[in-house]
Amino acid sequence: MGMKGHTTEQIVSILRQVEVEQAAGKKLEEIMKQVGISANTYYKWKQNYGGLKIDEARRLRDLEMENERLKKIVAEQAIDIEILREFKKKLESR
Repeated sequence: MGMKGHTTEQIVSILRQVEVEQAAGKKLEEIMKQVGISANTYYKWKQNYGGLKIDEARRLRDLEMENERLKKIVAEQAIDIEILREFKKKLESR
């Protein structure tokens, strides 16, 4: 199969290419073989990125990265809070 780890922009570009090829009358199986993806991958990508333009895909990727960063911050804060609670319990038990 093709390479793994396509960027969002590459996925949107591939989906557009598939649409153009289908409009030209090619069969979906031929197109997927040409672009190097499986049917499952195509349908998953189409469900997730089907209506996006490339600039929207970039914005989505940026938002996903920001979301991951914020999740890490929240996780670190939760750990810090738990450590402080345990420390407080130890102090109170003395």
